[in-house]
Amino acid sequence: MRRLAAVAAGGLLILGAGTAQARPTRILSLDQCADQYVLALRPDAELALSPRADDPDAWLREAARGRARVRPTLEAAVTFRPDVVVRYWGGEPRLLARLEARGTPTAIISDASDFNGIRANIRSVAQALDAHDRGEALIERMDARLLQAAPKTAARPTALYLTPGGFTAGKETLVDAIFSAAGFRNAADKPYFNPVSVERVALFPPVRFVLGFFDQARGDWRGPGRHPVVRKAAQGRVAARLPAAALTCPAWFAADAAAMLAEGGS
Repeated sequence: MRRLAAVAAGGLLILGAGTAQARPTRILSLDQCADQYVLALRPDAELALSPRADDPDAWLREAARGRARVRPTLEAAVTFRPDVVVRYWGGEPRLLARLEARGTPTAIISDASDFNGIRANIRSVAQALDAHDRGEALIERMDARLLQAAPKTAARPTALYLTPGGFTAGKETLVDAIFSAAGFRNAADKPYFNPVSVERVALFPPVRFVLGFFDQARGDWRGPGRHPVVRKAAQGRVAARLPAAALTCPAWFAADAAAMLAEGGS
């Protein structure tokens, strides 16, 4: 009897171990950019997404619907008990310190100013999530879109990128890489992000505008980019309107923004 009991107990232990192993991987996403990566790379996992996962400026907002949403706090992480965490900028200091102390694997999405940086991001996060094949498929998709965006002529039209808040993007930004991929010359004369005054637009209106984030009706609705003078200067000169969802994250869909720009400017 004792032997039978021991065998039965051993069987239960084996069954319990099998059940634990069968539990889906739990992935905690700490911000909207991380949401896009985990939804694309591990849709089969048990995901806890950020509160902004299905906002209008989220690229995979449709895929986020019905998924669990948690605030990126220490309390939420303790309750969810993630196997892996993915972040771009999100997460409160207490949570990040706890994750580091416990050795919880954390995949960090880095800022990227070109498409090689995006390729590195995809491969890094895919490795952390055990999603190599999906990662390579995303890169192939991105490269295919870049091929579609590639200019068909030697002409390189010049355009100024502008947001509702009145900012432009010069060299060393992903926007500049999008311009280059679509065969455009960037009219911004300074690197990184800089304000553009209404006076400058009035006195020296660009030949073409590329508008970004203007689909967000509530975003900077009183910003310089929405000023009547700027609106008048842009009439008939808008090469493309790039949606916020294609611009909010250093990810593969930046190639979609390039394709949109190429199609709008052709």
